[in-house]
Formats: sequence, structure tokens, C-alpha cells
Amino acid sequence: MTTPGVGDAVGERPPVSERRLHPVTPLRRAWAPVAVLIGWAVHDPDQAQRQLTRLTTTTLLIALAVLLPAAALYGFLTWWYTHFAVTDAELRIRTGLVFRRTAHIRLERIQAIDVTQPLLARVAGVAKLKLDVIGADKKDELAFLGAEEARALRAELLARAAGFAPETAHEVGEAPSQQLLRVPPGVLATSLVLTGATWATLAAALVVPTILWLVTESAWTVLATAIPLVGAAGASSVGRFVTEYDWTVGESQDGLRIDHGLLDRAHETVPPGRVQTVRIVEPLLWRRRGWVRVELDVAGSANSLLLPVAPREVAESVVARVLPGVTVPGRASLSRPPRRAARCVPLWWRGYGLAVTDAVFAARTGLLRRSLALVPHAKVQSVRLAQGPWERLWGVADVHVDTGANKTVTARLRDAEEASELLRGQAERSRTGRRDALPDRWMA
Repeated sequence: MTTPGVGDAVGERPPVSERRLHPVTPLRRAWAPVAVLIGWAVHDPDQAQRQLTRLTTTTLLIALAVLLPAAALYGFLTWWYTHFAVTDAELRIRTGLVFRRTAHIRLERIQAIDVTQPLLARVAGVAKLKLDVIGADKKDELAFLGAEEARALRAELLARAAGFAPETAHEVGEAPSQQLLRVPPGVLATSLVLTGATWATLAAALVVPTILWLVTESAWTVLATAIPLVGAAGASSVGRFVTEYDWTVGESQDGLRIDHGLLDRAHETVPPGRVQTVRIVEPLLWRRRGWVRVELDVAGSANSLLLPVAPREVAESVVARVLPGVTVPGRASLSRPPRRAARCVPLWWRGYGLAVTDAVFAARTGLLRRSLALVPHAKVQSVRLAQGPWERLWGVADVHVDTGANKTVTARLRDAEEASELLRGQAERSRTGRRDALPDRWMA
């Protein structure tokens, strides 16, 4: 029998191998110096125009001959000095050309990983990984990886976050997905046409510049006002259509998967157990068709939309997948504030409603654009009662429910005694809900 020596490999971990991003990445990063010049020109167009008029053809060619190689060198060096590695406990990302930065992302704190492909990235066959990490203000990302490599790395990281052994995590692969819903392009286009915000921004883009021209007769003033308004109108109509095109929701073991995008494709995941609030939004012009929009508040995640448009029955079935065991309260089960609440908020008080079930705290707001917010009791972080002097005079109060996504759902203008009882009862329901809640685990 022999005893392992100091230099033997018994019990030692294999060295961590670092990897680089896709070779196409320098082309993306080379645009940074050019973007700085463009930003300066946009910020001070008069000065930029004066500088350009002073340049001769020879000077301009020399400047381009210096700028383009410098930009290419910058892109290459930033790519060369960027590495990432997956260890047993973390994802490590090292970046920085002059100032070095190393991000240590604990695998157990990863709650969602999205795969996105901008248009040019789709042409080049690459993709970007965006990581939602608990406690992080912004997403870390790996841009770019080969499309297949990105999906394989995503599957490996989620498997490790779920507790799979490091030596088998890369063999797990992406969990299979079953499609639940796909929004037809015609339905999406019709819903945007029937959205009041689309017409409001379009009317503002036409009316405001016209009034400014009649008052000032200044072309620069009109352009400075018209361009942002036209951009807002485009973002609320064409922009939303391009972003929400081919919206598909699927169910897998690692949560609900969302794929969407006409030009830029995004592959997102709604992490299980991290949804704090679900909002069912019903614009006025959608009611005859029975359509709703479903929005989310997810702790530490930027994912905020579950369904851009869907029939109410279908939307409620998808909500049941996000919040297991939750039934969306019907209109008849929502209690209105007392009639004296009209002294505080005339007419609009009719849009407020409240229902408390065994599973959720549900509050409705809005008269024209209704919004029903559902907060599972286990996700309530605190409960507050607020009552201004005018509300005290008429015996009503607001009950605020705070969630882990730093958002608040409010039951407006409840009877003061009811609000006090609701405050005490909700605190107890939240404690019980957190005690009985299942742990947030991947791939359960």
C-alpha cells in the first residue's frame, strides 16, 4: 500500500479553463470609438459642422486612415482581454482593457438567463446571454457566443443552479418545452390599433408641432419637438409590433419560456417562484373582443410582460401556470369601496375593487383601462395603512401591499374599519403563506 504524496492529483480539482467570446465580437466593440464621435456630433451639431468644414480632403482621409485601424485595434484588444469560465460554484467573467474587472456570479443566485439575437447577430449566427442575478442592479452579459454554444452554456448554468453535479450538468441539456400559446400577428396588430396610447401619441406628434409652427415659425423648434414625438408614436405602435411579433409562450421544467421578436429575437424565461405580482390589464377598446394583457413583477428581473394580448380565458389559464393554485377573481367577487369614497375621488372610485382569497391579495384600479393586480400572500413583504386628512373625514383608508420586486399594490378607499382588519389579516396570511410556500428551485 502506498500513501499519496504531496504532488499527487488525488483530491485536487482540475484547473478551470477560461474561454473567449466568439471571434465576431471585435466587430461589435470596434464601434465604440466611432459611437463617441457620433455622440459628440449629435450633442453639438454646430461645432461639429464647423470642424468638418475646416477639414480638407487630405486631412479627412488621414483621419479615417487613423480612426478605422484604431477602432479595429480597440475591438480586438477588448475581445482578447475578455474571458469567462464556469467553476463548480460560480460563473467568472474577466473584462477590461485598461481597468480590469472580474465578476464572480454565484450559480445558486442565478434566477434567469435570456438568450437574445439582434438582427445582425442572427445573420452572423451568434447570440447574447443575459443573466438575471439576485441582488444585482443590472444584468451581466456574455456578448457574443455562437448560437449553439450560448444555448448549451445556458442549459449548463441552469442545471448547476438547479443543483446538478458539475460533472453531469453539461449533459443535462435544455429542458424540453411545450407550447402553450402563440399570438397571431394579425391579433397583435389589431390590439395596437385599438390601444388609446397609440392614437394619443400620434395625435400629439401631429398637433403639437403644427401649433408650435403657427406660434413661433421656427423650424428648429418644430423639429426639436416633432422628432421625439414621432419617435414616441413609432415606439408605441411599430416598435411594439416589431418587439412583440410572434410572441410564443411555452412551459418547461425551468419555468415559462417566452420567444418573441421580428428583427431581434429574444428567448426569455420566467423564473419559477420569483413572480411577485401578476397584472391583468384590460384597455377600454379591447373589452368587446374579450382581450387582456398580462404583465409581471419579477424580483430582480427585467422581464415584465407575459402576454401582449390574449383572450381572457386563455390568459387566466397561463396565469394559473405562473401562480399554481391561484384562481383569478371574477368581477362579481370584487367589492367596491363605500359610496362615500366618491367624496375623495369622484367617478373614478367606481374603478377600484378588492378581493382576498386563500391564495392572493387582488386589487383592481382604473375605470377606462382596468388593471387587476394579483399578489400571492407568500410574496408580501410588508403591509401599510395610509389615511390622509380628507380620507379620515369620510372614514376611508388605503391599504398598501409591498412585494419583493420593490413594487406596491394598493387597495384604494376601503372602509376604515375594513382597512384595519385587512391590515391585521394580511400580515397573518403572509406569515402563513411564507411558511407553507415551496422552495424556489429550478427544474423541479
